Amino acid sequence: MHLGYELKVEQRQTLSMTPELIQAIKILQYNIQELNEYVDEQLLSNPFLEMDSGTKDEEGRVEAEDAVPVSPREKDGMSRAGDDHTEEKRREDFDWQEYLQAQEYDDVSYSQPGSYMSDRPDDISIYAQSRLAGVTLIEHLTTQLLFSGVDGESYEIGQYIIESLDDNGYMTLTQQEIAENCGVSQDEVEKVISVIRTFDPAGVCASCLSECLLMQLDILGVSDKTVIRIISEHIEDLASNRLALIAKKCGLKKEEAQRIADTIRCLEPKPGRSFYSGTDAHFIIPDVIVEHTTGGYSVIVNNDETPRLIINPYYRRILRSEDKASGTAQFLSRRLNSAMWLIKSIDQRKDTIRRVAEAVVAHQSEFLERGSKHLRPLTLKMIADEIGMHESTVSRAVNGKYMQTPRGVFEIKYFFASGTTSGGADQVASGGIKAYIDELIKSEDPISPISDQSIADKLHMRGIDVSRRTVAKYRDEMGVPSSSARRRY
Repeated sequence: MHLGYELKVEQRQTLSMTPELIQAIKILQYNIQELNEYVDEQLLSNPFLEMDSGTKDEEGRVEAEDAVPVSPREKDGMSRAGDDHTEEKRREDFDWQEYLQAQEYDDVSYSQPGSYMSDRPDDISIYAQSRLAGVTLIEHLTTQLLFSGVDGESYEIGQYIIESLDDNGYMTLTQQEIAENCGVSQDEVEKVISVIRTFDPAGVCASCLSECLLMQLDILGVSDKTVIRIISEHIEDLASNRLALIAKKCGLKKEEAQRIADTIRCLEPKPGRSFYSGTDAHFIIPDVIVEHTTGGYSVIVNNDETPRLIINPYYRRILRSEDKASGTAQFLSRRLNSAMWLIKSIDQRKDTIRRVAEAVVAHQSEFLERGSKHLRPLTLKMIADEIGMHESTVSRAVNGKYMQTPRGVFEIKYFFASGTTSGGADQVASGGIKAYIDELIKSEDPISPISDQSIADKLHMRGIDVSRRTVAKYRDEMGVPSSSARRRY
């Protein structure tokens, strides 16, 4: 047994994640909205970054290679940043050293670049705009309460009741809870509730679905006792389309039960859902645009919505004038390197997404030509092997990204799906099978809907081998009820 100290040379291979690599991975998996938010944060923290609004003269941009000595990797990123980086034009003299001292080296760009969207023209694409906030259900009901003649304590109770409604317009508290919270009697609460139930939309302030539908019938002037009975006693059977059972219990013909069911289904089960819920809805911004050309399809990365960054020329001048050994020069050098790496990462993101999208379009050209039934099975590994990337890189490149095609806007993940072997050498993806199922269901006889087994048999006749359970799974994913629930009398 040997104990002691010694020195020896040992060679090892390790895999480490540098901050730059982590940043590049994050940027790759961001969609356009997330990327713009991330860039906005970087603009506030890095003075060298500046948004290219497209209005600046070419002389206002920077030859980044001359700003500070950098590594070959960063030089490669600088070459990607743009070919129009030239010597900036002469501006009036400014004491930058005094300015930085006054700001205590605050990491804020002199030009104070605003957000990406603030520099865009007024005719910006509608995809990049979030819809304007509309009137909420609470605001709509409160306005009616103001003109209802209710005042004093009753008005306060009414306001409390309105604010306690959920987004669909249903009560979340009982009359007893409201009375206890407001310190009033239940009779006073019931009186105010009866007033609110006369407001628009019809059915608001109900405590359950049956009550909501009955309130709408009352406003419409429908007094048919059979309709009222079905809503009051058989609402669950109606939801499950058990019309034969409803007809038997109510002493009706099946055709009459069907007519009543159709009438009830015309009512609104969620009166408040047509109002603004307080959550902003954003339009989808496609990362890739596919256009039909004479030679096939061309893939274009959506550069109009992707942030374009340049190097701030003012801080470059400061860096040149500073002593290389000073703390200011070292700080600015780190920030410049960080800025150039960000620009390079964004360029690499665009290149990776473009390569992945081109491979996907090549595999799914029949879908673009002929529709969903011709969607072919595709895996991440197939694309990764084709373009020479790792499967995880392809996964990050398609995650949360959308593709605008002549057939509509699809999440890129839509084109990656398992499938089944058809009778020949072709394969059909799950999306294509769902298209066939949808076609068969739409053409079925509503009096005798086609069963899952019958659908599987018809698909087998077309050369698509799927089981009944697979058909049922796809039908559920499509939100289509079973044959018994689809049956009409």
